[in-house]
Amino acid sequence: MTEPISSSAREVWITGIGIVSSLGEGLDAHWEALSARRINIDDKRFAPYIVHPLAPLSFDAQIPKKGDQRQMEAWQRIGTYAAGLALDSAGVKGDKEILARMDMIVAAGGGERDLAVDLAIMNADARGNSSPGFLNERLMNDLRPTLFLAQLSNLLAGNIAIVHGVCGTSRTFMGEEAASIDAARIALARIQSGQSDIALVGAAHNGERSDLLVLYEFGDYNLTGKFAPVWQREGNGGFALGSAGCFLVMESREHAEARGAKPYARLAKVVADRAQRKQPGAVTKSLEALWRKLDITGERGNLITGATGAEPVTSEEKVFLRQHPGFAVRATGTMFGHTLETQFPLGLALASLSISRGALFPPNDPTGIEVKQSGSPDQIVVIGAGHWQGEGMALVEAIT
Repeated sequence: MTEPISSSAREVWITGIGIVSSLGEGLDAHWEALSARRINIDDKRFAPYIVHPLAPLSFDAQIPKKGDQRQMEAWQRIGTYAAGLALDSAGVKGDKEILARMDMIVAAGGGERDLAVDLAIMNADARGNSSPGFLNERLMNDLRPTLFLAQLSNLLAGNIAIVHGVCGTSRTFMGEEAASIDAARIALARIQSGQSDIALVGAAHNGERSDLLVLYEFGDYNLTGKFAPVWQREGNGGFALGSAGCFLVMESREHAEARGAKPYARLAKVVADRAQRKQPGAVTKSLEALWRKLDITGERGNLITGATGAEPVTSEEKVFLRQHPGFAVRATGTMFGHTLETQFPLGLALASLSISRGALFPPNDPTGIEVKQSGSPDQIVVIGAGHWQGEGMALVEAIT
């Protein structure tokens, strides 16, 4: 649960944003794609499953050494690239003095599994050919020695430190969507309390992985067949995995002003919860409780959600949204796919970008849940409700 912050808490600005996704790289490319309601999906490569593939990138631009690139799996390259974009955006790329004390909080999953080995083990077990010691024998003999090292979740932070020189404290959280909610929450609290001046916060996800599709198929989470926007998936619930990396540079107002940084927006609050979802309606109740903690004033506003399309959580989130009809809603899952750990930082990034551009990007939904919104937003609520656990909200505001 979120601890209260004193009235003397320092203001926290978002001064850097780095995004790579199926829609491209960088802020201008993403704003143009969102404005054009562009969606990039691949429904052939992993059919019947749908993915949002990473747009073509030249990784050399942010990871110049080929040796560094070779020792990273795709999700690490995606994250390290996005982190570099965020540092560039904040104007601290190559600033050794700032980078030496910049903290880092990363949300990350594990690396790719060897699907051939997994399938061989499962098939042998199904046929009754798994004698005592069989599993250990196969794992010792079939897995390459470097596989486990490539799977370590904290290697994303390690690679960012190696490539970009971010050398302050480092924390890596695991736990899918909830991990990135807590990453943002703790980064905000540390800066507000004076424990940190500047931090790099974010996540990366490679959705183009057969092993992940197998994993989520066991839970009946995958969107199959024909693509539909998130709010139009009733009767065919599920998410289309997306490849994306998103990092933010957060810093105290005093620190940003001292170095002449121009902010995109202010991060005012981040709150988190974990509903007991065995009870119907638990997600709706959790989101309402979090909403009250944000102290939203007024009945109109803007809201960006990482709604997954999976059930029953998406339907329960819809119930919550209907209780706040004056808020214009945007679901990132329609355009970006579901990017797990990256979904919440992506929402924060798009909220900050919308505030800095003076407009909420247009709706991309035929059901009527998303509506047009005119005027320049001064507050945007960001929502994250994990596909099977974890809920969170943030309040992003214009700086006056």
